[in-house]
Amino acid sequence: MAKGTTVRMWRRSLVVLILLSVIGFTLLILRLIKLQLVKGQELQKMASEQQLADTKISAQRGTIYDRNMKPLAQSATVWTVVLEPAYLKTDEKKELVCNGLHEILGIEKEKLLSLASKRTCYVVVKKKIENDIKDKIMEFKKEKNISGGIRLIEDYKRYYPCEKSASAVLGFTGADNQGLAGIESYYEKLLKGEDGHIVTAQNAIGTNMPFDYEQLIPAKNGKSLKLTIDETIQKIAEKNLREGITNNKVMNRAVIIVMDVNTGEILAMAVEEGFDPNNPFKLPEEEQKRIDELPEEERPKAKSEALSKQWRNKAVSDVYYPGSVFKMVVASMALELGVVDEKTPFHCSGAIKPCEGVRPIRCHKRGGHGAQTFLEALCHSCNPAFIMTGQKIGVEKFFEYYKLFGFHEKTGIDLPGEASDLFFNADGSMSITDLAVASIGQNFGVTPIQMVTAASVIANGGKLVKPHVVKEILDSDLNTCESINTYEKRRVISKETSTRVIDMLHKNATTGSARNAYVAGYRIAGKTGTSEKIGLSGPGQKDYISSFCGFAPADDPKIAMLVFFDTPKGDFYYGSAVAAPVFARAMQEILPYLGVKTEFTEEEKEKLEVSVPNLMGKKVYEARDIAQSLSLIPIIQGNGDSVISQRPQASERIPKGGTLVIYTDSGGNTTKVKVPKFTGMSFYGASKAASLANLNIKISGAGNAKEGAVSVSQDIPEGTEVEMGTVITVSFVHSDHVR
Repeated sequence: MAKGTTVRMWRRSLVVLILLSVIGFTLLILRLIKLQLVKGQELQKMASEQQLADTKISAQRGTIYDRNMKPLAQSATVWTVVLEPAYLKTDEKKELVCNGLHEILGIEKEKLLSLASKRTCYVVVKKKIENDIKDKIMEFKKEKNISGGIRLIEDYKRYYPCEKSASAVLGFTGADNQGLAGIESYYEKLLKGEDGHIVTAQNAIGTNMPFDYEQLIPAKNGKSLKLTIDETIQKIAEKNLREGITNNKVMNRAVIIVMDVNTGEILAMAVEEGFDPNNPFKLPEEEQKRIDELPEEERPKAKSEALSKQWRNKAVSDVYYPGSVFKMVVASMALELGVVDEKTPFHCSGAIKPCEGVRPIRCHKRGGHGAQTFLEALCHSCNPAFIMTGQKIGVEKFFEYYKLFGFHEKTGIDLPGEASDLFFNADGSMSITDLAVASIGQNFGVTPIQMVTAASVIANGGKLVKPHVVKEILDSDLNTCESINTYEKRRVISKETSTRVIDMLHKNATTGSARNAYVAGYRIAGKTGTSEKIGLSGPGQKDYISSFCGFAPADDPKIAMLVFFDTPKGDFYYGSAVAAPVFARAMQEILPYLGVKTEFTEEEKEKLEVSVPNLMGKKVYEARDIAQSLSLIPIIQGNGDSVISQRPQASERIPKGGTLVIYTDSGGNTTKVKVPKFTGMSFYGASKAASLANLNIKISGAGNAKEGAVSVSQDIPEGTEVEMGTVITVSFVHSDHVR
């Protein structure tokens, strides 16, 4: 009996043991499956992170060049300072290293000691230090015989050598060298390259093992870009834009776009006031002061809004009412459709009612223009005549050509943030009143880049081309990887219509509303624009946008230019008085730079500018004879026999009859005179004042400037002391308030 009980107990124990073994092995197998199959990759990654140190090698960001290969954005070598706590095994060594870095970098010693005490082999202390700081650290390591514990890793910092110039186009980069705006953002994938790595095996205490256990994955530097922007033209545009802002007290920034009408290449895109991409988060002093005066809780939002406005590229991201500039497009529609020709008669009584039940729309000339042809109506910028022209075109055809000119689609320019137009209705449906105001460029919004692209259609014979700012993509050896060719979207108008409209716009720039954009020796074609906008000044007050869009030379257009001032608060707000003179001054510099030949009329030849000769080292009598032979008036300063200096300098251009001051080698100290006030004077009055002060004036704008023109600005302020013979550019306008 006892023996049977023992056997049964033994069997039961065996069964339990077997069951426990099966369960145990099952759990073990399941655990192994989980570790190998389910968590295998995760555990391998954790093991690698413990056993391997991965140090990033930054790729060098590609350089951005202008069309003449002048660097506009480039990467300079900087350094990242890294602590290696695993090598700082004693308190004495930690103290030594942290004291040195505290003195060189200015970082609190307590913070450095805290970093040096971490159980790791890699702690970033400071990024983007310059070479002079790096040299001090290297000298410190050598002096104190420090072989491990401090490491310097090569990195790159973006640098913009032209500072504010073209900042709206270039954009800027962030702390990690990523593009945050402009070209830097749009072409991020090409410019940034691919970072490399140094993968190093670590031992149990976290220090690197010998070089046999190190693998180098080299960085691939980014591609470079050659832009269509010409840095010289860009600076000419920016300089004249700044003068226009100052002279006209512009409140809400301004734009100049210069475009090659045949290729779509953007030669300049100036947006003022700009920002310095080397320090993009810095606001102008006045704006920062305004924000600092706000309640503390409102400051972050106000600063964010101010920075966004500062970085915003107004040329592509803002819409505006084009105003009378759009009349060049309406004229092209009408001539292409054959509903009018240059001699079609119109009558302007000063206002027109598009239909019954609506208020009359006025012309800028209150008494009306009376009887006129269509050509004269364009030169007069007559609203009633263009409203009647719009009615002849009709809603359906008006919208069809509006789209053909590219206004109902983005241009596709290679810049971020391009805005869409704001038309009355997406399907083009308009009331009679809508059609009337659209015919004079009011109550719908387009972007500046759309407007200058449409003007290029007229200038280039009728083709819509895609604007672009990148010309070529380059590899690290500056070989061309890809060229950005001209992309012609479609034909919009015939070459015949293009030629006819150009002739009309040239007539307008010679004797019509655009004559303030006249440039002596060049055939200019263009149209002024003045549009109303929602007021910034307060209830019931109106604000305006003043613009001018044109191209040159009219007989074979090369470039189109749009000048755009948002909310001028000076003496004038009309496009003819605000934007047209700036257009003239910019073209006066750009066209000679591009090598466009001059063709002067007989009247222009009478006051033709001459290039100042180089008189240095010549005898006084020789210098006097040369000056007089060029119709210049020589003024001799000193009693010497030969010329040691002159004013104006050689190669400067001044009008015939101008003053040439010649300093000799004895008693010829330079003589200072005060600049008189030239503004408000006629051409003859300004010339006389300049002559009496022994100064020279250069005439800008206002057609021939002799009849009915008044000077509105001078590039050197009244009262400034300058040398005798200095050249002052004086801008003239016909202040007849033409829109």
